[in-house]
Amino acid sequence: MIVYEYPFNERIRTLLRLEDLYEKFKFFVHQEHPMQHHVALATIFDMLEVAGRADLKSDLLQELERQRQSLLSYRSNPNVQAETLDAILSELDSVSTALVAAQGKTGQNIRDNEWLMSIRGRTIIPGGACEFDLPSYYAWQKRSAEHRFNDIAGWFAPLAPLFDALGLVLRLLRDSGGPVKMIANAGSYQQMLQGKVYQMLRLSLDESLGAIPEISANKYMLWVRFTTQGGDLKPKPLEEDVPFELTLCNF
Repeated sequence: MIVYEYPFNERIRTLLRLEDLYEKFKFFVHQEHPMQHHVALATIFDMLEVAGRADLKSDLLQELERQRQSLLSYRSNPNVQAETLDAILSELDSVSTALVAAQGKTGQNIRDNEWLMSIRGRTIIPGGACEFDLPSYYAWQKRSAEHRFNDIAGWFAPLAPLFDALGLVLRLLRDSGGPVKMIANAGSYQQMLQGKVYQMLRLSLDESLGAIPEISANKYMLWVRFTTQGGDLKPKPLEEDVPFELTLCNF
């Protein structure tokens, strides 16, 4: 199964973009080639660009507290597993505490590093990080993989609490809804939402179908149109019935 996610608002859109960048960062930072570590460092710069557009820290703290209060109300419910609930509450507390302890603006340690900012300024230019442009960066790339990894891990460390909080919020959001089996007749599906507010949509379908969902939604209606693509051609509408699973997520 392949899963597609669609955010209903700008806040969730930002969180998903940061999560995507974080997944790329985790992959490249654990590689050993200098070019892969260059991508990891450039990805941190992209994170700062996305995270700098909103006051994510306070938004995440508010959401974590709201989730904590909501889960506390389930303590008296006999149908809720106490151990699981306590584990989630403990995780919420530890993640919130670490995020509160993170001082200053997101990524301020990197913004205060003149050398990193000089690299960031050159990476914006296509081919701008060549050895003749940044000889000190070129020399750093020639150091051992372990040295480079430790440097990048140290630069990223102040950002880690933000991404731990972000990951927990998105996990709770994804777990908030249950999948429902649907069929898109002749490749098209519509559902009236009747003004009910959702945060995110998750759509799962069999990878072998070759179907690609194009999703649009607002608080009144959800519309999914499936397309297919062959070779280098532009995706074209799929006229067949497409079975899929739909999950509407909301805190």
